[in-house]
Amino acid sequence: ISDQKPLGCWSVKHGQSLTCPVVCNFETHEYIAVHDDKVLRIWKDEDINLDKAFKATLSADVYRIHSLPVGGPVVLFKGGGVRTLDVLLEAPQQEIENVISDEVIRWSGAFMEGQQPVLIFTTEKDGDFFVYVQKPKLSSLHKYKLEQQEASKPLCFTAHITNQTVTLLCLYSNDSVYQVLIPLQQDTEEEEEEEEILSKSLLLNLSVSGTVLKGTSLIVLDKDHVAVLGSLAAPGKEPRECLTIWNTKFQTLQISKELPLGTTGQLWCYEEKFFLTHGKVLTVIMYKCETSSLAAAVGKLKDSQTPDVSSFVNWNTLEDEELVVSFQSQESVALKSESRMNLRPRRNSVAKVQSETLSVGQLLLNLKDASTYVLEEELRKLMAKLPTPDLQATIGCVVTALTDRCKTNPKYYPKNFLLQIVETRDLSYSLCPDLMAVALEKKDVHLLQTCLQRFPDVPEEITYACLKAFLSISDAYLQSVDVDLDSVICYIDVEYDSKEVKTEVVENGFNAEMDQDMCDTKIPKESQSRSDGESCPVGPEKAALLNAVLHSAYTETFLLPHLKNLPARQAILFLRYLYYLYVKCSEKVNTTLPGVRSPTINQIMDWMCLLLDAHFTVMVMLPEAKELLSNLHKFVRAQVRFYSELNKIEGSLRELQRLNHLRDSQTYSIEVLEII
Repeated sequence: ISDQKPLGCWSVKHGQSLTCPVVCNFETHEYIAVHDDKVLRIWKDEDINLDKAFKATLSADVYRIHSLPVGGPVVLFKGGGVRTLDVLLEAPQQEIENVISDEVIRWSGAFMEGQQPVLIFTTEKDGDFFVYVQKPKLSSLHKYKLEQQEASKPLCFTAHITNQTVTLLCLYSNDSVYQVLIPLQQDTEEEEEEEEILSKSLLLNLSVSGTVLKGTSLIVLDKDHVAVLGSLAAPGKEPRECLTIWNTKFQTLQISKELPLGTTGQLWCYEEKFFLTHGKVLTVIMYKCETSSLAAAVGKLKDSQTPDVSSFVNWNTLEDEELVVSFQSQESVALKSESRMNLRPRRNSVAKVQSETLSVGQLLLNLKDASTYVLEEELRKLMAKLPTPDLQATIGCVVTALTDRCKTNPKYYPKNFLLQIVETRDLSYSLCPDLMAVALEKKDVHLLQTCLQRFPDVPEEITYACLKAFLSISDAYLQSVDVDLDSVICYIDVEYDSKEVKTEVVENGFNAEMDQDMCDTKIPKESQSRSDGESCPVGPEKAALLNAVLHSAYTETFLLPHLKNLPARQAILFLRYLYYLYVKCSEKVNTTLPGVRSPTINQIMDWMCLLLDAHFTVMVMLPEAKELLSNLHKFVRAQVRFYSELNKIEGSLRELQRLNHLRDSQTYSIEVLEII
């Protein structure tokens, strides 16, 4: 998600359909899917064709596969039967018992209790709801009936297991969350003849000051907090979809985040991150819940008029609408948040005490109008004693505070402080999206280079802006600024006196005289040395900056529209540099450039293809590009011819390798091998 790149895609045949969510087996690193209810498929990352993956046809329809960290996946069938995947694969056609009769499964979840997997699912029949608790490895099954609720019914369920007790939370249509406690019974060989009726207790009313949340998804965060996705309906106002966190201990709405683009009503949670679809984008929100306290809950209610100061969660220091719009074309958004929960200090506390007790959001708000010296000193102190749980989010807030100051005060720009933070902290673009925009405005190429090298999630729009800026800045200016040359210093020989960058090139399989007839274009001698790949067309500083762009992750679909806006002369210069790198890589047997963070042959080829796709028509029309395209064409054709010749003798080389293994090294012999 952070790199904005698809890693794999697999499809079933036409007419087939996936009938339950795909899961990952954490022990074997395999994917498991079911299509057409009964056909099981198992494959790995390196498998390309799903049709050639492992296939097993089962004897009953599958409802859901649940993956657990240990013990392997558990398969729940529509008839209520449960099998571990290992047992199922031993005999795929084994008979699966029907546990439920005329009931429909509404929800299921799998958990670990000690070393034993426990599967819980709920069913519905004629308005009655039932709960089943199974331990598949012990062949244990217990059935319960939910106590009925007048004029309302369950909409969704979630559960967790603590101290041998299942806590089942039910979101009802009357905008309330109920709690059901189910003790994990000791397994006995005798099955119970009568089903036990489970009583429920009211846990939470989803209403605040006349505003009611119509929930669609419910997730347990910890023993005191739940997350609910739904629509807030205030009297006389249009319903607004929101993601909310509630404190069940004190019955308070802790925080809500409006989702104006709408959702599908589905919410997932994994490793302290929310996943939901917001409009056409996938939104990922980091969260952290700390120990609940009445002071914090009450404090949140008192501070409801100042949304910038949150004692529980600061969802984001950015304008969410701007962030969504800027990423909307990429079909993916990463929203980072930081969370703190501290007691509110007394008003007469001194500044030193405040910095130790205030939340990060409150401290940054207090420093909003502080002097530059005080701001930087307080931020340095804050970073020096950062707690580990929310390290990244807090650093992101610090950088955002500095960039906000830069935007309000054009003369202020803490260049060294920002560079130090980026170089020493594990940041990402989504934590401080204004940073690179400010650096572009200030022409801080060193900071931009460092961000491109370190940030895994730079948007294509910003990558293009950096490329355009690097190409437009003169080499003379770049010689006067600080740039990291580690990626170029090993393959570019610089002579500043003659203002020329030289390199010696020996091209694999390329002979200029042999291939002179490949193109009708005659290349003037005075321009030949400049465009044939023998000399670097840019200075080392600009080359190092362009290398940082080549290293930045991108998705072709999203980068190409921006790349088409690159001015023609800059596009030719960039292509000339890529051609130079391509020739340099071809000198080496392993096609690898020396140096730290040097571009790879794949990166060079991908960017060359992208640039030609974006500007091919323009380059064909421009006279100054004709000779470059001619040389590129000749060199590529020579490379293809060279590797084609190597392919012809591949069989002979393999035979030589086989004979070397068979040869007895202690026996002297003379062998004559004829290569045909």
